[in-house]
Amino acid sequence: MKKLFSSLAVVVLILGIFAPSVLADSHDQNAMLRVLHASPDAPAVDVYLNDEAVVEGAEFKAATDYMEVPAGEHTVEIYAAGTKGEQDPVISTTVNVEAGMAYTAAAIDNLENIQLKAIQDSMEATEGMAKVRVGHFIPGAPAVDVGPIGGDDLFSGAEFPMVTDYMEIDPGSYDLEVRTTDGTQLIDLSGTNLEAGKVYSAFAVGTADNPEVLLLQDSAAMPTMMPATGLGGTADSSSNAWMYAALLGVLAMGAGFMLTRKRSEA
Repeated sequence: MKKLFSSLAVVVLILGIFAPSVLADSHDQNAMLRVLHASPDAPAVDVYLNDEAVVEGAEFKAATDYMEVPAGEHTVEIYAAGTKGEQDPVISTTVNVEAGMAYTAAAIDNLENIQLKAIQDSMEATEGMAKVRVGHFIPGAPAVDVGPIGGDDLFSGAEFPMVTDYMEIDPGSYDLEVRTTDGTQLIDLSGTNLEAGKVYSAFAVGTADNPEVLLLQDSAAMPTMMPATGLGGTADSSSNAWMYAALLGVLAMGAGFMLTRKRSEA
C-alpha cells in the first residue's frame, strides 16, 4: 500500500508540474474570436473557418461566444444557412489573428454589399472603471454621436462602418442616446448599466428606419465550449494537454512500480 501511495504521489507531482505549463503554452499560442451577424437584410448564415463549420443558422443580431482559434491567418467563409456545396459563399476572405488577443468578426452592410469587418477587442479595464466603444453598423444611416441625453458627446462623428476607440468612464447607470450630429435622437439608451472592470462594445445595427444597439461584453473574452460543429483540432487543445500530462503520469507510475519491484527483487 505504501508503494502504491508513493507511485500516486509521483503522478500528482508530475501533473502539478507539467499540466499547467502545457495548458498555458496551448492558450498562449491561440487567439479568441467571436462572430456577429450585423447585416440587416441577410438571411441566417453558416460560418466556416478553414472549411470547418463553427457557426450554423446564425440570424441577424446573433453574436457567438468567444471561440479559441490558433494564431495566424484563417480563411473565413459565410454561406446562407444550409447552402454550402450548393451556392457560393456570400463572403470569402482571410483574417489574421495574434496570439493572446481577442477579435470580433462582424458581417456588416446590406446583403448586396455584405462584407466582413474584423475588429480587435480589449479584454481589460482599469480597476474601478468601465470601458466602452461604439460601432456604427447601420448602412445608409448618417454619422452619429453618442452621449447622455441632453449632455455632451462621449463619441462624436461615427460614420458607417466605423468603430471608435475605447473610452474609460466611471461605472454606473447612464441615460444615453444615439443621435445625429445635429442632435436628433435615433436610439434611446436610457438605463444603460456599465459595471466596473468590464469592457463593452455598443454596436448600432439595423436600418436607418429601424435602428437599435447591441451591447456586447468584450471582457468576457474567455472561450466557452466550442460549438457542436467543432473547430477542427482546436476544439481539443485543452483536452490534449491533459492527455499528455496524464500520459506522463502513467509513465511515472509505471517507473515507480518497476523501481519498487527491482528493489524487492534485490
